[in-house]
Amino acid sequence: MNSQTIWGNQAEDVARAAAHGNEVVLDNRLTTLRDVAMTLLREVESLRVTEPYDVSDRIRLYDEVQRFETELIRSALSRTSGNQTRAARLLGVKLTTLNSKIKRYKIPVADFEAPGSQRQMAA
Repeated sequence: MNSQTIWGNQAEDVARAAAHGNEVVLDNRLTTLRDVAMTLLREVESLRVTEPYDVSDRIRLYDEVQRFETELIRSALSRTSGNQTRAARLLGVKLTTLNSKIKRYKIPVADFEAPGSQRQMAA
């Protein structure tokens, strides 16, 4: 049984039960309601159809993970004034993991170091 049959039968039953004076008004309202409901059902059914996606609209997991990790690392380095040990602790990862990601994503650690820190004075 399709959705049009269900809506059509219910509309007819309600129209038959209506008083004689309001029958035309009720019939118009029910017809309008049925049309709106059918339009909504068609739209919902069209959403179920899988359309081929455009390759340019594709989200690449690796790129999104890299972007997310880079922002987290930058934020941790900023909060710790470039201290990688504290940043690793803040992120809940080992220092070696943080270092490898800093190198892989080419994050300039010197940008986060506080002025007058030992690394800048040594350079």
